[in-house]
Amino acid sequence: MPEAQKSSDIGMKRGRAIANLPADKQLDLIAEGLPILMMSAGDLIDAANEMTGHPRASKILEGHGLEEAAKILILLDIVRCPPKVRPSRIGPMMSWFYEHLPRLLYIEAQDWRPMDLNDLRGYVDQQRRSHYLEGHIGEYILPNSTISSREALLYADIIAYEEGDPIWSSPSYDDPVSPLFPRYPSPWKTCQGLQAVGAFTRAGLDIVSSTWAAVDFSGTESFREASDLTYRTLVGLEGAKLITEHATDEQATHLMHRWQLPMYRLDFKRIDVPIEELREQRDANFWAEVGY
Repeated sequence: MPEAQKSSDIGMKRGRAIANLPADKQLDLIAEGLPILMMSAGDLIDAANEMTGHPRASKILEGHGLEEAAKILILLDIVRCPPKVRPSRIGPMMSWFYEHLPRLLYIEAQDWRPMDLNDLRGYVDQQRRSHYLEGHIGEYILPNSTISSREALLYADIIAYEEGDPIWSSPSYDDPVSPLFPRYPSPWKTCQGLQAVGAFTRAGLDIVSSTWAAVDFSGTESFREASDLTYRTLVGLEGAKLITEHATDEQATHLMHRWQLPMYRLDFKRIDVPIEELREQRDANFWAEVGY
């Protein structure tokens, strides 16, 4: 008889169960989910563009939509992960699927231009630190900007700085939303392009998986190598007649230049930075500034 299920195995947030499926069933489930995630993300992003009189609400909806898009990019990186490596990475990557910081960094990373994977790893490591120094010479200690920017937009809250009394923070966002020029951020364009070229179909995922299996992005692999694999993926999708009539040359060019290096080997867990370490660095910055 099959092992009895635990109550914790029933309900939402069960994506980690994908790690227990055979490889072909993993791709089956991913292919089923990608259009659902696209619909969810697209609905939120379209709604954000309708909220022309409410810029904060618009930005909240856009941010939520982009976190749904981040789930798509994480799943596609699982597919791009070589089958021999995938079993060891799929568990951690599905935890990223449910955590704000990894999802937000996935979105931020789509606009970074690293030379190679080590360069990208350095960017990610810097952005996952719990606190950092800000100011002309790093005189202020501030919390992780990625998470704090999200929370400052969402919530009114009491905040505290290193010195001084706690104060209230009022959420606000003043960037206007234009009904004539809707916002479609680069990560969303990447997702739209991948869907248009047929990469989200079950057969398309097989082509993505087999093409990207040629390189394990683990060290100094470059963006040029990734771009070459993207090109080979597009050729494979075209040969299989999976590219839809909605696909455009602009989307293909976008994917060639903007689909980020695979990040399945990176670490997105928050780095807890001791405050004393930052104070020592701040002191060093000060003395370097004054010439000692």
